[in-house]
Parts: sequence; structure tokens; C-alpha cells
Amino acid sequence: MAQQLALLLPEKHGEYTVGPRPIPTPGPGDVLIEVHAAGLNGIDNYIRLVGAFIDAYPAVTGHEGVGVVKAVGKDVRDIMEGDRVLFECWFSADRGTYQQYSLADARGVTKIPDSLSFDDAATLPVSFATAAVGLYAPKSKRGGAGLTPFWEDGGRGKYASEPIVILGGSSCVGQLTIQLAKLSGFNPIISTCSTHNIDYVKQAGATHVIDYKETSYADLPAAIARITSKPCRLVYDAISTEETQKTGWSILAPNGSICVLLPPHVGKYGEEAEDGKRTVYVFGNVNDPEHQNSGFGSVVAKTLEKLLAEGTIRPTRVEVVPGGLHGIQTGLERLMTGKVSGAKLIVHPQ
Repeated sequence: MAQQLALLLPEKHGEYTVGPRPIPTPGPGDVLIEVHAAGLNGIDNYIRLVGAFIDAYPAVTGHEGVGVVKAVGKDVRDIMEGDRVLFECWFSADRGTYQQYSLADARGVTKIPDSLSFDDAATLPVSFATAAVGLYAPKSKRGGAGLTPFWEDGGRGKYASEPIVILGGSSCVGQLTIQLAKLSGFNPIISTCSTHNIDYVKQAGATHVIDYKETSYADLPAAIARITSKPCRLVYDAISTEETQKTGWSILAPNGSICVLLPPHVGKYGEEAEDGKRTVYVFGNVNDPEHQNSGFGSVVAKTLEKLLAEGTIRPTRVEVVPGGLHGIQTGLERLMTGKVSGAKLIVHPQ
């Protein structure tokens, strides 16, 4: 069986090591992708340290990538060998992206235009899905805020003149959330970041940007009240520390939703509080069984394909971590210690 190189996690709580493993064969509905770039995510630290999501070892982590389709399984219709694609994966060794070849469910694969580089495309899979799931997935334990998606009839511009607050607008998820909020018509789009990222956040579509180093989170509700007197029924917290969540909750109007990316410190997860406020704990993966079974995951993947073809969606800033697979551990340590700002870390596995 043909071999490849992969970043292997030999055991629960173990240390990553680069070694050989077989190149998998796509089954029905799957495609085999030669991975040209893989995005780094903090969840991979969580997987290694806690053992979450992994049922068997040695494991291969990494759950987003871009590359070229090398083989297609039975019943795959709209993806062909040679297609340039971006994708998310689910949690099994054959589907991890910290390796040279990965399997992916064709339903969640997005074709990318020739004008988009692999490096730029690698900033999008998780960030776009996390923004889209948080805003538009139906309300449920693993769902979203339940907004009418901009891609549906009457959805584009539907929320005109309604404010939205996006905490952490220079983060990858923050950048994509701003862009989707603009397509949905939100105005004003109020975001936070540090001074050196203000122009970057405005370029994404924020109408008002507040420097969190000059305006503390404790003072943020008053700063927002000076921008708009309208009730804010949606806060997207792309930082999701205890401090930012509590601030977001205080900004949120009754019957509104706050989207968070880390374990909730506010509200009743999956339930509405007495005043109708709801905490949405976002899991941005189009392959989540709930999103695949409902068809929502596939719609998100194909919507991104259309937006990229139109040039409507902008990738985020990107930083290539040197060393290929050998550099992943260093990159993950930077993520864990907060030493990344306003850029997506990626590696080249080949």
C-alpha cells in the first residue's frame, strides 16, 4: 500500500511525531485530496491534551485544508479528479489534514477558482463555516442563531438597519462574520480589535471599530450606546473569554442571541433565559452529523463555492509556518499562548 507522511498522535496526551502511514482509499461519497495547505486551529491542542473527539490511536488531527482531488469514490457526482478544493474533515485518522493525503466527504467539499491561491483558500474552511453556522443554522443544542440566511430568497439585506456587535473582528472567524453580516444587511456593524488592526477590520465591512485597549470591555456597552440606540439582538463573540462573554451578554437585548466559540460562561447553553436571551455555542464544521443530516452543511459548502466564484468573500491574512508537518507543533504552541494576532497560521504538508 502506498505510503505518505503524517503528523501522528501516538496516544492520548502523547506528543506529536512525523511518521509514515498508508494513503487512504476513498469509499462511496468520499474524495481523496492531496493536501497543499492545512490550517492550524486551537482545537488540535484541546484534542491532544484532553483526548476529545478521538476514538483510536495513532491519530491524525487537523480538520481543514486545501488541495487537489486525486481520486473519487462511488456516487460522487460533482467533484472530479484534478479539481482544486477546500474542505473540512471529521475526526478520524484518514480524514485529518496534518498529512499529505486526506479523505473528505464530497458533500462538504468546496471547489475554488484558479484565481485563488491555496494559501489564501486555506484561511476559509473553518472560519467561513463557523461564521455561517453561528449566524444561520437553525436553533438547537448544536445549531446557531437561526437567522434567515442571506442565500435564501429575501435573505440578502433582510436585517438592514439592525445593529450587530462582533467581538474580535481581526480574528479569522471575526473577519468572516463581518463579511456575512454585511451580506445580511446589518447596520451598524460594530466590532472590536487592537489599534493596528482597525483598518483591517474596516476593510472586512465593519462600520464602527472600537479599540479594546482604549475602551475596556467594562466600558464597551456605553461606547456602543453612543453609536446606536437600537437594541442589539445579536452578538458574535469570536474571542469568547469569560470577560468578553459577560460583556457581550450585557450588550445583548432581550430575545437576542450571543454566539460563543469556547465553553459558555453566560446564559443557559441550548436554552433561552427568562428574558429570552440565548447562548449559542458554535461548532463550525459542515460535516457535523446534525448539519449533514439536515442538508445545512452541504448548502454552506456550496454557498461558499458560489461566493468565491463571484469574488464576494475575501480571505483573511495568512502566515505560512515553516517546516511543513514538522512545524505544526510550534504553530499550535503559538496559538495556545496567544501569540497570533490577525492572521491564519497554515502549513504545507507536501
